[in-house]
Amino acid sequence: MLVVRSKMLGFATNTFRTARTVGIRFASTSNLKKTLIYDEHIKLGGQMVDFADWAMPVQYKDHPKADSIINSVKHVRTKTGLFDVSHMCSLRWRGKDAIAFLESVTVADIENLAMGKGTLSVIPNENGGIIDDTMITKTSDEKGDHIYQVINAGCAVKDLEFFKQKLGKFGGDVSMEVQWEDRGLYALQGPEAVKVMQRLIPVYDFKYMNFGDAQNMVMDGMQIFVARCGYTGEDGFEIFVPGENAVKLWRKLIDQPEVHPAGLGARDTLRLEAGLCLYGHDIDDTTTPTMAGLSWTVGKGRREPGARPFTGSDTILKQVAEGPKSVPKMRVGIMSTGAPAREGAEISLPSGEVVGKVTSGAVSPILKQNIAMGYINRPHNKTGTEVVVTVRGKSNPGTVVKMPFVPTQYYKAP
Repeated sequence: MLVVRSKMLGFATNTFRTARTVGIRFASTSNLKKTLIYDEHIKLGGQMVDFADWAMPVQYKDHPKADSIINSVKHVRTKTGLFDVSHMCSLRWRGKDAIAFLESVTVADIENLAMGKGTLSVIPNENGGIIDDTMITKTSDEKGDHIYQVINAGCAVKDLEFFKQKLGKFGGDVSMEVQWEDRGLYALQGPEAVKVMQRLIPVYDFKYMNFGDAQNMVMDGMQIFVARCGYTGEDGFEIFVPGENAVKLWRKLIDQPEVHPAGLGARDTLRLEAGLCLYGHDIDDTTTPTMAGLSWTVGKGRREPGARPFTGSDTILKQVAEGPKSVPKMRVGIMSTGAPAREGAEISLPSGEVVGKVTSGAVSPILKQNIAMGYINRPHNKTGTEVVVTVRGKSNPGTVVKMPFVPTQYYKAP
């Protein structure tokens, strides 16, 4: 049985520069899609931009809680920031064959995933390239056990089409429910996020909730779905709320004394400091999990003989088994001097041989140093390799380094 249900409404001022936020366009937002709390962003002084056809805040100004991008990054690292990530697309997969279907289109070992646990995964194409990266969580609600998934806003339309094509060939008992413009999705990130949540939901003891754990909860009478995860490298939570309470929940969270609103500028810098990929820049449909350093997303159960195959599994499993030697280039971290390297900057050896290209770059507000990630041909990808990064025609010395640049603070229960 194939059922596809859809609720989708439509198919710094400081001494150095932060990341030039990628994927955004500074243009009129009048014809863009808006999240349910668009007006709240305006009230907070949100500077709205075009991001994947959504009007999203790049930063906030002219409000007591507004920060420059640099200070917003620092606030998330030391206290707590709140991001509206409602532009991302949520899916709920139901039916007795839902796990089998999702395992056929992702590399996740969902069968062996514990109830209430989530994991990062990728959606591969036939060649083993990455169509999108995604979060997958095994959960339950009043309708029963199901899989909750989040996909990127800029990839959602193509992802949904890919899933529909695969569903048409699958023929099992699985249904896809799309929740996009009719709900709120917020990321509360930073070392004080748990203190905020404990205050607002005192009946729940968050010290037993590890990174990746998820649970249905109630806050001030609102039914919410909370996952301990995020895209900043810090401890934190992503919170799903039905549309009727989207504004109420945002206001409840933003009113907490530790919490400042944070926009796309801070989010891009934070994820780069944490060594996390941005789809369409650091990973795309030509990069495989092994090339991207994401072989760990291929679940252990998916690698065993006789395991359920998935799209591109022949290529991906071969590369995972053989390791980096099976691919021509690898994603690496780079620290350099001079002007910060941006996407597209060439990476060379001191001899002049071009060996790679930058995919993301910024000045880290925490390290106060240039950081970048990109792809370098093997064997020049080894940590400690001296390289030259070309920025606006000028050659700047750099070094291949391990990531994350800033140590991550994901929570693990004692």
